[in-house]
Formats: sequence, structure tokens, C-alpha cells
Amino acid sequence: MDDHIYKIIEIVGTSNTSSDDAVSNALAKASKSIKNLRWFEVTNTRGNIKDGKVDRWQVTIKLGFTMKE
Repeated sequence: MDDHIYKIIEIVGTSNTSSDDAVSNALAKASKSIKNLRWFEVTNTRGNIKDGKVDRWQVTIKLGFTMKE
């Protein structure tokens, strides 16, 4: 197995459905412009409140991807 060197970035995904959906939205968007995505880590979960209910989920994730040779 080769050693890997990773670059890490942090992004925030949003969804009005769920925190899991917010993560999926962030990954889908990131995968369009970042190659070699390998892993993610949820670092923060929060949301907006409207009329006493969750209006929108916001999930901060760190993304790891391998750098070009």
C-alpha cells in the first residue's frame, strides 16, 4: 500500500430536510470540482430555527483528498 499525503479543506453543507442530507449536498457539490476525495469528518452541526422548528440544517465538514503525484 502506498503512503498518501492528504490536503484538508473545510466546507458547510445545508439542507432543509436533515443533517445527513446537508452532508450529502456538501459532498455532491465538492466532488464536482475536487478530485480524489477520500474521507470526510463532521466537525459541527447547527441549524436555523423558524416558528419554533428546524428550518435549515447546516453541517460543517472537513474533506480529505489526495494530492497529485
